[in-house]
Amino acid sequence: MNYHIKFRLVMCLCVIAAIIAFPFTLCAEESEKFVEHKASVYYTVRKGDTLWDISHRFFDTPWQWPYVWSENSQIANPHRIYPGDCIHLFQRKDIEKLVDTNIEKEPLYYFYSSIDKIGFIKKEPVDPLGTIFKVKDDKEMISKGDLVYIRPNKDASFIQSSKFTVYKTLKPLRDGKTNSYIGIQYYLTGIVEITKKEPQFAVARVVKSFRTIEVNNLLMPYVKRSPKVILTESKKELKGKIIVSEERASIIGDNTVAFINKGSKNGVKSGQSYTIFYQEKKRLDSAIKADILLPPVDFGTLLVLHAEETTATVLITSAEKSVYSGADIYFPLQ
Repeated sequence: MNYHIKFRLVMCLCVIAAIIAFPFTLCAEESEKFVEHKASVYYTVRKGDTLWDISHRFFDTPWQWPYVWSENSQIANPHRIYPGDCIHLFQRKDIEKLVDTNIEKEPLYYFYSSIDKIGFIKKEPVDPLGTIFKVKDDKEMISKGDLVYIRPNKDASFIQSSKFTVYKTLKPLRDGKTNSYIGIQYYLTGIVEITKKEPQFAVARVVKSFRTIEVNNLLMPYVKRSPKVILTESKKELKGKIIVSEERASIIGDNTVAFINKGSKNGVKSGQSYTIFYQEKKRLDSAIKADILLPPVDFGTLLVLHAEETTATVLITSAEKSVYSGADIYFPLQ
């Protein structure tokens, strides 16, 4: 443990001791406040604060922000805190844990419960293992619990109780400016489990329905993903663009899944965070036909959920205004 962390812990312990001895609110300059409540330390949010900044200030690392969020159930959206909000930092027992360097700490993560339903964009097509050719009772709306009939493709084999992801592909994507090929979007609709194998087809039960499942939807192997997206260091100096939202919506806001035009070959990994920004041009002198770039303006953040070779699936974690297809992203967070 370095000197700064030890110093902060000692200072925090002193603050708690003072709070217990003198049960009244302690106020510092610039509206920084610690208040007494069961030997806990609290912080009053100031204008411009984020959980990222608060974590960096009090824990020497911004990556502790999920811990701070977990300690404050009143915060519905971790990217929306407001001046005057009271943030619970830690209790005495938590400080003791931090002091004990022998305790192995769980890696920091972002919990995303819908991780299994997110799709992806690939340049090279995925070979489907089978196709849904019929639903029992010819139902128009296929949902959880329904039985579907699957036609295997080529030499694909289906074993009873094995699971498969159901998907369909959307129209191939191309760059709006260069018209260069980006890839095919794979849109996941659900998960099925094989219940019976016949000589020429298989029967499966829908165990999860993410979206409307239809006849002619395709199957790929099901790979369970952990909802714990382990936070990791972002790729420095990376610049890219948002391609489109997963639902192809014209307006992209908070908690929207989208795709970016950078992938694993660019150093993009699951758990990285990037900033969404815009940058305006302005002409200084009307007599000179040359524009200058103004400083970038940050207005949102995103978290990488899954990375393919040339693209990645991301979650828009905050947006001060509507995000649009083609919006710029970069690192570092500011």
